[in-house]
Amino acid sequence: MAGKFKVLMYEPMHQEGTKLLESRCELVYAQSFDEQHLLSLVPDVDALVIRANGAVTKAILEAALRLKVIGRHGVGLDGIDLEAAKRRGVVVVYTPTANTQSVAEHFVGLAITLAKKLRSADQALRAGRWQSRYELIGAELNGKTLGVLGFGRIGQQTARICRLGFNMPVIYYDVVNYPQAEAELGARRLEMAAVFQQADFISINLPLLPSTQGCVNAQMLGLMKPSAFLLNMARGPIWNEADVYQALAAGRIAGVGADVYAQEPALADNSLFGLDSFVGSPHMSAHTEEAMVKMSLVARDVLAVLEGRKPHFPVPGFE
Repeated sequence: MAGKFKVLMYEPMHQEGTKLLESRCELVYAQSFDEQHLLSLVPDVDALVIRANGAVTKAILEAALRLKVIGRHGVGLDGIDLEAAKRRGVVVVYTPTANTQSVAEHFVGLAITLAKKLRSADQALRAGRWQSRYELIGAELNGKTLGVLGFGRIGQQTARICRLGFNMPVIYYDVVNYPQAEAELGARRLEMAAVFQQADFISINLPLLPSTQGCVNAQMLGLMKPSAFLLNMARGPIWNEADVYQALAAGRIAGVGADVYAQEPALADNSLFGLDSFVGSPHMSAHTEEAMVKMSLVARDVLAVLEGRKPHFPVPGFE
């Protein structure tokens, strides 16, 4: 492997990106996400590629003496100590557009499943309870108000699908104003409390930051309509899962959907899983064939940095 760069892969990824790296690099795969194990692997690596699991901590960055670039297979950056990377002069690249469509579509799938009571309907059908067709009365998405918390690429694409496909008025909360998307979609920017008061379907698309952790709590849930649905497409710690369970179990909101959880992997005894008005998936909204290919192509920017070229998608602040 003389003359090749050495890359530590936290997890395997799609062969499209893997082949790119293999053509010019030696790939080493982590056997666990334990920090001590990772520390044993990083002293001579030139790059790291991380997916949704594990973390690139300050200790790992300090031990990785040859490290030039971290590639994030995906969008969320909460698993990387960005400040420590910046201090070390390590470039961080990611794939901000790769899973936009897949996550937006996943929201729609969960929203329809909740509104149409498809989970209960499927269970009833398999149990021979045909008469459930008279009991399971769903709701339409058409004309209902969509509230989006976090109006970045995924939030906007979710709004676009719902606006164009279901004629849903769009309101959103974000610390950033998006006038172009507002003009395109007729979207209105509101305070978070107003979104919870007015929306019929709420999509959580916020990044996980100290300012957003636990921001969806009992106070906000108490503002929702009893007929409204809440779906978390971002990160589990953004909502207070116990508060969400209490609101749903008490019937104060109509339904909850999630692709992410306070603890991951989620345990089978998670209290939400015992409620018929909950529908979830195991953090897989980005796992379409198309998105997996595009996320694996973070390899292009990893190689660009290693070879002294400018990457296409550096994380803001690492340009």
